[in-house]
Amino acid sequence: MFNKNIKLVIAGLIIAYAIYQFTEGNIGNGIMYILISFIFIFLYFKNEFILLAFLKLRKQDFEGAKNWLNKIKNPPGALVKKQEGYYNYLHGVMVSQSNMNDAERYFKKALDLGLSMDHDVAMAKLNLAGIAFSKRRAIEAKQLLNEAQKLDKRGILTEQIKMMKDGMKKSQGPKQHYGNRNMRGR
Repeated sequence: MFNKNIKLVIAGLIIAYAIYQFTEGNIGNGIMYILISFIFIFLYFKNEFILLAFLKLRKQDFEGAKNWLNKIKNPPGALVKKQEGYYNYLHGVMVSQSNMNDAERYFKKALDLGLSMDHDVAMAKLNLAGIAFSKRRAIEAKQLLNEAQKLDKRGILTEQIKMMKDGMKKSQGPKQHYGNRNMRGR
């Protein structure tokens, strides 16, 4: 809705007015204005459109999430670095079903910008591992999968990681054992 800097200016003005209310003896009004300023400070660090896109994504409403993200104009200027990371992360999740190249680009950019939560980083790396594996880059996929497993401390992605590892083993086929099979006959 507002640029990140405008949010801070609004919060500063509200705090200044709260101080004025305190000096006038209106303690209740001053406390109320301080609490209202916390909303703008919170929205500085957590963009409202990204929060709404996450809510839509939880309901599997990809189109609704995309609409909320499209309302962010000029993401590098309107968002702080971590928010921009989540902006790219959400775009990666949404396009991962249709365009692997774009999804890979979005997930890599999200990891470069940074994500706050370890399980979000693990999820991004798990998606990148799947993309790398589908592009026949098995070594990179294994490395990303191991990194995702280390980051998944709460076990949220354990089942998906196990399924991907099993899929990687199956696609490599049975290993051939060369050696002395017929040594008994000698």
